[in-house]
Amino acid sequence: MSERDDLQDIVETAADLLKAPVTLEDRDFHLVAYAAHGPTIDPVRTESIVHRRSTEEVRTRFERYGIARATGPVRIPADPAAGLLARLCLPVRWHGVTYGYLWLLDHDGHITEGLAGQAAPLTERAGLLMARQTRDRDDLGWKLAELLTIRPDLRAQAVGELAEIITPPFAVAVLRGEDIGPLNPWLLPRSALTTVWEGDHILLTPPANAALIVERARRLLLERRPGPTYAGLFSPCTSLADIRESWLRARVAARAAADGETRTWSSLGALRLLRCADDATLADAALPPELKPLIEHPELAHTARTYLDHAGGVQETARDLNIHRQTLYHRLRRIEELTNLTLGDGQDRLTLHLALTLHPHLNI
Repeated sequence: MSERDDLQDIVETAADLLKAPVTLEDRDFHLVAYAAHGPTIDPVRTESIVHRRSTEEVRTRFERYGIARATGPVRIPADPAAGLLARLCLPVRWHGVTYGYLWLLDHDGHITEGLAGQAAPLTERAGLLMARQTRDRDDLGWKLAELLTIRPDLRAQAVGELAEIITPPFAVAVLRGEDIGPLNPWLLPRSALTTVWEGDHILLTPPANAALIVERARRLLLERRPGPTYAGLFSPCTSLADIRESWLRARVAARAAADGETRTWSSLGALRLLRCADDATLADAALPPELKPLIEHPELAHTARTYLDHAGGVQETARDLNIHRQTLYHRLRRIEELTNLTLGDGQDRLTLHLALTLHPHLNI
């Protein structure tokens, strides 16, 4: 039985013992497990179960009662105006650290001090399990970070230590957003490891459900701080020794992604060149000086990119740009004049297409 199953068993035992609906949340008010006992419910419990977390308003309200520092049961009075039933909070602690809260609806006040005391072994066991999982996840997160370092000795040591714990193949994902704090491990599958490295949220997951895990992680970031999010995915990574390179490829994919999109390395085409050299080197190689006048002309640059994306198809290009074909011909002549390139020449078209493909992604 897994620790997560053990925690569910603890919650169900507490519900039977105390004859009340029970919710177990971590210290960030994310749902870990719950058990029903009769039809009693209120909006706060519903919100926690449906959305798998309590709102910031609820967290602020409950923390005013000192639950984060409490070593024993804390009673939260009812608030009829807010639809809030009275409840009892049993802090889940281990070695003086609060790891979560066991919440019991107690609208009729039937949970006496003595009855609540009978649940102490359950909260102690839950504290041990949550502390252990937090420690294990933190340890594995540090080891994942060591696989990403430029130091080959640290990478080799991490490979040796992780080889008996996790086995390939893996998918490696990079997620970038406004929030760079660590992701809550309780809200990700146990099969997923995560760390923060050089500003990236990095996820190591089984390939089969990597996309779903990335989207779950994206939602966690957006819940904490709304804003643009960009994700990249590389799969399969066939060995622990290849995780650093897989991260760098996923990072390029995230760099090429649109807001809210997960871009895969395999979809990048010529953008894979972003992994091969620094931006200045790529710009020097792929953006010759004669193309600068075109790049400074956004409308003509967009026209050229669309025309080349359509392999020189005039009808398709004019339709996409919503312009007359004669207007397109005029722009194409202007593009040739600005660049001294001939759009009917294959090498010139390749040079221009590569430059226009790479330029939006180069920080120059």
